[in-house]
Amino acid sequence: MKEKSRQRHETVKAAVTAAVDKFKAKSAAKHAKNQNTVTEDRLEMIVTVVARSKAEYYLDLLQSFEVNMQTVLPARGTADAHVLELFGLSDSDKAVIVGIIRENKVQAAFAALDEKFKTIKNGKGIAYTVPLTSVIGTLIFAFLSNNRMSVKREEKGQ
Repeated sequence: MKEKSRQRHETVKAAVTAAVDKFKAKSAAKHAKNQNTVTEDRLEMIVTVVARSKAEYYLDLLQSFEVNMQTVLPARGTADAHVLELFGLSDSDKAVIVGIIRENKVQAAFAALDEKFKTIKNGKGIAYTVPLTSVIGTLIFAFLSNNRMSVKREEKGQ
């Protein structure tokens, strides 16, 4: 009788150990997968239209909000010379600055841009964002979100 009890005990102990090991393996795999997945920061495309002569200034300002990728496109306003003269505007050359910014930095960037639009001579402009729904590749996402720790972690894993 004691022998059967001991065998049952050993069988149950082995089954429990196997279940615990299986759970630990799943948990470790899930944890390793989560380390390479960057999901905490959503990205938005920020578009800023300013006078072409002020483009460099606004590029630097946006860079202070960790906008890692920026492109400047030359543009021209749509108003004709008569309307520009009527409003006291002389220059219709514009720059469209397109960049990628983290969602949690948007409000601070807008506040800084609004303050600069109001205080800088001939520094008026507009800015808006468009949410990005997906980015292909964790390294690209990490670069665009300025998440250097994820980039380093991904490079070590390869």
